[in-house]
Amino acid sequence: MIEPDGLSSSGGAPVNDPAVVHEVQIDEALVTRLSLIEDQPLGDRAAAFAQLVDELRAHLEGTDGEARRPGA
Repeated sequence: MIEPDGLSSSGGAPVNDPAVVHEVQIDEALVTRLSLIEDQPLGDRAAAFAQLVDELRAHLEGTDGEARRPGA
């Protein structure tokens, strides 16, 4: 947990300390897909991001993706 003074409650280094290296696992397929979406015209890009959000939500919620956002 991060305290108001910027220190972690575990007594470690400040969370925003540049000396602290955070490991990040990158999903190359997602990065590639995002890059392809960014290259699309604005209208197509918005639809592609909406579809991606739906897929990520379904994955996180453990559904098969059948449930859609209202109005989608």
